[in-house]
Amino acid sequence: MVDVSLRGLSKSFGSHPVVHGVDLDIQDGEFVVLVGPSGCGKSTILRMVAGLEDITAGELILGGIMANDLSPKDRNLAMVFQDYALYPNMTVASNIGFGLKMNKVPAEARERRIREIAQLLQLSDYLERKPRALSGGQRQRVAMGRALARSAQLFLFDEPLSNLDAQLRTEVRTQIKILHQKLGMTSIFVTHDQTEAMTLADKIVCLHGGKIAQTGTPEELYNEPKNLFVASFIGSPQINIIEAELDGDILTLSDGQTLSLAQKPIAKSSKRRVLVGIRPEDITDESRIGTINKSKGLRVDYLISETLGSDTFIIGQLGGARVTARCAPTVRHMPGSTVLLHANAERLHLFDPETGRRM
Repeated sequence: MVDVSLRGLSKSFGSHPVVHGVDLDIQDGEFVVLVGPSGCGKSTILRMVAGLEDITAGELILGGIMANDLSPKDRNLAMVFQDYALYPNMTVASNIGFGLKMNKVPAEARERRIREIAQLLQLSDYLERKPRALSGGQRQRVAMGRALARSAQLFLFDEPLSNLDAQLRTEVRTQIKILHQKLGMTSIFVTHDQTEAMTLADKIVCLHGGKIAQTGTPEELYNEPKNLFVASFIGSPQINIIEAELDGDILTLSDGQTLSLAQKPIAKSSKRRVLVGIRPEDITDESRIGTINKSKGLRVDYLISETLGSDTFIIGQLGGARVTARCAPTVRHMPGSTVLLHANAERLHLFDPETGRRM
């Protein structure tokens, strides 16, 4: 395996810059997820690492070696694509072993490696089948098997789960996690799905507008977002954002209701406008709030409920904003009613409305 360093990595198409001076270190054996909305530059970064896109500026270092001008075949990496990229006329075994055959690996060693990979990916019963006889999840496992068979030093995943339905996506995601735990391969995984990022990553790189918005563990990005973009992009259901006025440790919402901060701000200043972020699990009903440092009751104008079995999400209006609250599954309310909810005062996030930065 190998460590990877990006030093001021930039990419422009003509006069249009799409990646702006990205700095990133990936440790040997680390699973890093590049996540962000369409057009944020995540796939372009992956393609520069793979050698499929030229680097406009900056440095790419693989295992201590400058790799800017290395051809893709000399980078010793393997790539798994969104559309599987399997050969339809070949069997599963031939697809898995294709790279080995191109590298002139002896037939006996090649067959042994194919069997090892098939067993690892639970594909042993499908080795003689063609891709058309497989499910989407099985095809993606074959694509991963072809990458793993090469024993590359770096594995690149370009949105490999996007074409799968919800159940298969969960199954293959679990398989990827198990494989990484077993093999410890250095991996870069690109996705627009924050759930995939949160569940797979050792380290998340959240991208916005071709720049890194924040890098950290899933827990760091969720619990300590550095800016409004990261707070809103990471987490499902999305964080609630409410406009308020901060005076000392008191937040006053547009409808006159107030929230008290668990800790007074370090900087003493006059009243100022802020954006308050509250995760859905941190605003809930009396039965779930428990003994935490809760706010006094907040009156929320009830709109609808979404029942998921273990939870009920109440959606309503608070302080001029639409909010989602995670409540007990037994909660029932009538449309148009007012619901009394409590916020966890220790879990409020404050952002500057002008810069979007965390306060």
